[in-house]
Amino acid sequence: MPADFFWPLLQNTLQIALGGAIALATAWCVLRFKHKDHSTSPGERRLMILEEVSREVGYVNHCFARYSSLVIESTRFGQTWPGARKLELERVNAELVEEFKKLADAEAKLLMLGEKTMEKTLRLYAAKIALFRKQVYVGRQDISEQEISDLKATILTLREQFYDLLSRRYDRLLAV
Repeated sequence: MPADFFWPLLQNTLQIALGGAIALATAWCVLRFKHKDHSTSPGERRLMILEEVSREVGYVNHCFARYSSLVIESTRFGQTWPGARKLELERVNAELVEEFKKLADAEAKLLMLGEKTMEKTLRLYAAKIALFRKQVYVGRQDISEQEISDLKATILTLREQFYDLLSRRYDRLLAV
């Protein structure tokens, strides 16, 4: 009878010990792999940060393109512009304001990396978008399509300059 009593007890004890060993091994593996993610080289980390900056600026580019097309449409149609489009513009405008926070984050990352020229170009790009928003707005009829086109061209030129700088830096880091 004692053997019948101790055998299940021994089995349960071994199963609990094995389960604990598996849990400890799993925890150790997870921590080890997590630690590996943080042990990237400084060059790899710079690449990752530049990719983040590119994504953040890309979101702003996309949002600004939508905003500018809607606001240009509003200047063409004036008072006859449909209310639904006005609501869409308000929503896109709110998104653009939200995305501008990402530009501030991107600028901070560039300064952290010592990329002052890139940060300055990005800041000028953001300032031109802000100027565009002040000069081209719903209901404004006294601005010509040429003036709007010139403002947009300046913004696109600054965007291109920023991406040229970013691309050159990225390529140099990849070559190392």
